[in-house]
Amino acid sequence: MSPSAAIDPAQVRATLRAAGLRARHALSQNFLADPAVLSAILAEADPRPGERVLEIGPGLGLLTGGLLDAGAAVTAVELDAGLAAFLRERFAPALEAGQLALVEGDALDQDLVRLIPGPYDVVANLPYHITSPILHALLGEAPRPGRLVLMVQREVAERIAAPPGKMSYLSVFAQYHARVRVAFRVPPEAFEPEPAVESAVIVVEPFDADDRLGPEEEDELWRLVQAAFRERRKMIHNVLARQLPVDAGRVAAALDTAGIAPDRRPQTLAVGEWLVLRDALGPIGQDRRGRRA
Repeated sequence: MSPSAAIDPAQVRATLRAAGLRARHALSQNFLADPAVLSAILAEADPRPGERVLEIGPGLGLLTGGLLDAGAAVTAVELDAGLAAFLRERFAPALEAGQLALVEGDALDQDLVRLIPGPYDVVANLPYHITSPILHALLGEAPRPGRLVLMVQREVAERIAAPPGKMSYLSVFAQYHARVRVAFRVPPEAFEPEPAVESAVIVVEPFDADDRLGPEEEDELWRLVQAAFRERRKMIHNVLARQLPVDAGRVAAALDTAGIAPDRRPQTLAVGEWLVLRDALGPIGQDRRGRRA
């Protein structure tokens, strides 16, 4: 199977058998098996000759091959030792030429933002169970990628890109750092084996760093947001008065200053409203157990 070969579920099964491999459910391994979806992902990623790309979970290398064919310099992180060996054989010329670097290990154990020289983009078919920690690792500190094109579970994609009214901690976090859109949905039959859920490709474009909060201010913001989303369907005044070491009067005054009605639910607040509320509330301080809330 050449790096750019078209593929279907039968070919995926045959390739796995020939290599003595199998899809491992414990690692959320569902291999892309639809060339039309591959083309759509690569169109969103738009890799260019010489551009650096970080790929997480390359699997059998379908995306890897497309990126390399476009001339990109790829650093791929693969946890499965059997798949890593397969990739080393399949892409031996690219490895020898220095166009591909293969890191064998858990992406969650890597210092991802320093694994590849910047500027760089991220293109990945992410195992569903690591989507949130990977986003936190890539967006939570500099140097951030220029662009991320990620295949994730559809429900998670919609949560990340959710509008006010359907927000969660994850959507506030992602949208504070970046513009997010759902590019397209991907049906289960595009994979081998088929997952039990639909997938979607999201495009995440981090904002410039010029107007970011400082580290301490940002820490205050996330403690505020996390506290609120412990009870996201309850009135925000009551939630914050219960979840933070701040008296109800101070919460009411901060909400009034921020122009946020006290009976609003946390899931209805946009990112900008959280920023205004953090300013209005001021330092949160220590919780009842002597820890910062």
